[in-house]
Amino acid sequence: MMSIYHHFKQLTALSCAAAALSFSTFASADTWRYAHEEYEGDVQDVYAHKFKQYIEENSEHTLQVYRFGELGESDDIMEQTQAGILQFVNQSPGFTGALIPEAQIFFIPYLMPTDMETVVEFFRQSKAVNDSFPKLYEAQGLELLKMYPEGEMVMTVDEPITSPEDLKGKKIRVMTNPLLSSTYEAFGATPTPLPWGEVYGALQTNMIQGQENPIFWIESGGLYEVSPNLVFTNHGWFTTASMANKAFFDKLSADEQQMIRDASEYAFNETVKHIRGLAEKSLAKIQNTSDNVTVTRLTDAQIAKFKERAPQVEATFYEMTGDSGKQLLDQFKQDLKVVTK
Repeated sequence: MMSIYHHFKQLTALSCAAAALSFSTFASADTWRYAHEEYEGDVQDVYAHKFKQYIEENSEHTLQVYRFGELGESDDIMEQTQAGILQFVNQSPGFTGALIPEAQIFFIPYLMPTDMETVVEFFRQSKAVNDSFPKLYEAQGLELLKMYPEGEMVMTVDEPITSPEDLKGKKIRVMTNPLLSSTYEAFGATPTPLPWGEVYGALQTNMIQGQENPIFWIESGGLYEVSPNLVFTNHGWFTTASMANKAFFDKLSADEQQMIRDASEYAFNETVKHIRGLAEKSLAKIQNTSDNVTVTRLTDAQIAKFKERAPQVEATFYEMTGDSGKQLLDQFKQDLKVVTK
């Protein structure tokens, strides 16, 4: 029954998307379509509109941007991109990990630094990100345009926590990502995969007792209203990626392909400007809005208790990805050494 329902859901999502987009398809052959996972004004929306601005200023094409929920959830917009209904999609490795197991590397805790300038420099210079990942995405019919950071991951819980023992028995929502589940198992919690659209209600009804996201998304999505205890564990950054349907991209002229790459570089640089100071502003908004919010910043000693569990997750990553994952993680660590010197 579940497989029939899932198949029906896929067909419905694709049919609805095709119907919703049919007007622009026939109205203009030069209208391209781009869908992302966030709300108006959020980081992916900023990136998408800077990408749109560059394309429209440097070509005859127009770009239609669709935000979260307008064409479905993250899995829906990926299916629509692979089917050629959308030309561009923005999806985080948190969801792409089911399609490209190696993309889960960003969910190995305490692998990435949390200093913003170091993180940004890593994405600019990393051979793993800029050379290895495009080949992995290409195998799934996708042209990887840009991977970029959105913000440090922050946990929200039903009560302040300072140790893995405090998470015992708590159901923590994770994206549909096996390695992220492994991370929260290592941290002592019970990982509970849920699509984004169900998270607020699940927190409100105590179906789950916590989740993790960048602070701007916790503010934008109102998660602090139903999960008011913010915990800074310093375990990683939220990463996302913009990509194109490979068949569409390959049919473009060399000049148009370069223009799209230039648009992604422009959008990356503009998005980096946007996220500077964003976490601090978002936290201030949350604290000004709610008196129930608590903020716990773990000490080095408390972080060490979480950090000592990270090797379990790294071992799981190797099991999931084999030799290709090992090579990627080795390159990842080399790249991090270069930018952290």
